[in-house]
Amino acid sequence: MNNFDFCNPTRILFGEGAAENMANYISAEAKVLVVYDSIIEKIGTLDKVLANIANEVIKFDKIQSNPKFEILMEAVEIVRRENVTFILAVGGGSTMDGAKFISIAAHNEAFIGNEAEILHVTPMTDERIKQNIPVGTVVTLPATGSEMNPHAVISHGEDKLGISSPFAYPAFSVLDPTYTFTLPQSQIANGIADSFIHTAEQYVTFPAEGRFQDRTAEGIMRTLVEVAQDNLEQPENYDARANLMWCSTMALNGLIGSGVPVDFATHMIGHEVTSLFGIAHAPSLVIIMPALWRVRKEQKAAKLLQYAERVWDITEGTDDERIDAAIDKTEEFFRSLGLKTRFSDYGYTFKDVEPVLGLLEKHNMTALSETGDLDLTWSKRILETAM
Repeated sequence: MNNFDFCNPTRILFGEGAAENMANYISAEAKVLVVYDSIIEKIGTLDKVLANIANEVIKFDKIQSNPKFEILMEAVEIVRRENVTFILAVGGGSTMDGAKFISIAAHNEAFIGNEAEILHVTPMTDERIKQNIPVGTVVTLPATGSEMNPHAVISHGEDKLGISSPFAYPAFSVLDPTYTFTLPQSQIANGIADSFIHTAEQYVTFPAEGRFQDRTAEGIMRTLVEVAQDNLEQPENYDARANLMWCSTMALNGLIGSGVPVDFATHMIGHEVTSLFGIAHAPSLVIIMPALWRVRKEQKAAKLLQYAERVWDITEGTDDERIDAAIDKTEEFFRSLGLKTRFSDYGYTFKDVEPVLGLLEKHNMTALSETGDLDLTWSKRILETAM
């Protein structure tokens, strides 16, 4: 197992009615900027949340999927002008990511007037980030794990750019499964897939004696498979939704990736697919990951065999047969969620998607994978296989 430094400072308030405890973690004197997508207010969730705090509140309802830098800068100006001292994000990953950016952009002097530079800050130790405004989140869509990690992805023009900083961890996050009961089936399907892929990317690499990490990742993936149909068919099944929410959070809070190799190439390529074609985040990933595994199955053979046995109970056949069966089962699982798994399902040919390679090169995504050897030649093969 590799050496690691693991610290996760986010407090989790889990369960029905958990938002009632928010006031314990927001100063009574704090002026609160609440960021959300307007749909949250229309369906009544926002009022339920805000009923739990007595603070002065400023509402900002312009957050949408793939939060845009220009919109977030409007919120940054509000924070500066109104002396906001706490940010509350009510929504899914995009809302939480947007809140993290606002929190960091508002007062770090090194970036004032050039806030777009924050979008190029990925090292966790960047010393230009010296402070933040505390952020709390109320999760209404279980998917990204942003509620308990230091990462965010922001859209700037045609680019989707990530930031990572210890200042981006939420102070607390509320996970109340009942707040997700009104979600459309398609968003639940996306959340299940996103959570599964987050887990798989930290697992299907090469053996590193991370036995706890492996077993925990396997447990998350098996649980997601077990509860998937109940979540889709019984939207108010509390236990099914609670298990999905906790799996989504644990999939990307740093625990299962500590001390082991990880491979986020699926996400890096998927971001470019979303940027070019507007295919939503999770649907872009389910196209890429099975193709990546098929192209890279020699490099990932040991873990794919372990995955086949421990997640899908595949024990018969040659090594190649078991690996192929596991990849096929994964793709079948995504399709059982109602998701498309090939570019051709969207009517695209390789000529259509070839510009993805240009964006990967532009963003220096030319040495991906757990071993850093996945260059543009490999990426081209993955895109071709995903047809």
